Amino acid sequence: MQHFDVVVIGAGAAGLMCAGEAGKRGHRVLLIEHNKKPGAKILISGGGRCNFTNLDVRAERFISRNPHFAKSALSRYSAGDFMTMMAAHGLSWHEKTLGQLFCDQKAGAVVDMLLAECRKGGVQVALGARTTAVSRDGDGFRLTGSMGDIRTAKLVLATGGLSIPKMGASDFTHRIARQFGLPLVPAEPALVPFTFAQDDRAFMAALSGVSQPATVATGAGKGAMRFAENLLFTHRGLSGPAILQISSYWTPDTAITVNLLADVDDVPAWLAAARQARPKAAAATILGERMPKRLADALTEQARIMGATMATLSNKALARLTDMLTAWRLYPAGTEGYAKAEVTKGGVDTAALNQKTMEVKDQPGLFIIGEAVDVTGWLGGYNFQWAWASGWAAGQAV
Repeated sequence: MQHFDVVVIGAGAAGLMCAGEAGKRGHRVLLIEHNKKPGAKILISGGGRCNFTNLDVRAERFISRNPHFAKSALSRYSAGDFMTMMAAHGLSWHEKTLGQLFCDQKAGAVVDMLLAECRKGGVQVALGARTTAVSRDGDGFRLTGSMGDIRTAKLVLATGGLSIPKMGASDFTHRIARQFGLPLVPAEPALVPFTFAQDDRAFMAALSGVSQPATVATGAGKGAMRFAENLLFTHRGLSGPAILQISSYWTPDTAITVNLLADVDDVPAWLAAARQARPKAAAATILGERMPKRLADALTEQARIMGATMATLSNKALARLTDMLTAWRLYPAGTEGYAKAEVTKGGVDTAALNQKTMEVKDQPGLFIIGEAVDVTGWLGGYNFQWAWASGWAAGQAV
């Protein structure tokens, strides 16, 4: 039987961070990953550029039953701390929109950096290795799997959530959590495209590939959320950053409201002015100055004014067009599910964890970090920052 001070199961963002930190603190650490390569989600992030964090990380941009839980880890290991690590390894970055930071040397360099940190700490990395059972063994844990029996004083579960199963996602951490009697918040896909019923789907499929800046909203009152980013029409419905963001707050059988002209302050006044200044221009031509031609044509056809000039549009027709452009009310039939979801919402209830150390309160020596925990960030580097922060917190505590 092999013996370790710390075993980390899962060599994703959180697991790599935790193992490296624990190793550098002098522990004998084993990092187990069932995939043949570590950092699978890191490698595909940001189209291979790795949107590794955000300049504006705040706890309110994370979804959890306990909105305060993430504050401790996020404050103790910040975006700046991760940037300092990157700079020490000769990596650089650039900002895109909304504070999103991307690695200039691409995602593979981020994985290499984390592996270098693990080597610095003498971490033993086992790839293509599976753990089939976990049990208590005195004041530690016994693991059974493809590496034989392993005993460890501390065990960290970092296998992520259910999103993107083709990349090896599994419910391993959730299963072990249940085994130890921990409460779970029901899991569901988040940051995920919407699908629609046949009539809406046919309209959207005809526009597949068209992108448009928009504001998308859902909910009402204090629970209302809105995001202003691009949306993308697909063969099955809607995607793009604005849709992925709102999907984390959408509940089934409720509507989303889309404003396709969010950059126009007063759409009725803009349309009225266009009718006055360019009466012979086609309505689709006017709209085409603010959106792709395919979308402008489809919207005027939907509004039954295809081919109409601005002069022929009545005030009622302009009002109907304004409503379609600025308050397009849609009812998603569902989502693309875990196959296309960037993250899993829900997971191990934070009530079971120490927010400073990520240790299970009634299971000394057991830690749970990253996506498997009921902390889900916005699109744009937030979920990686939670992985770095929660992994670092556990790495300091094991």
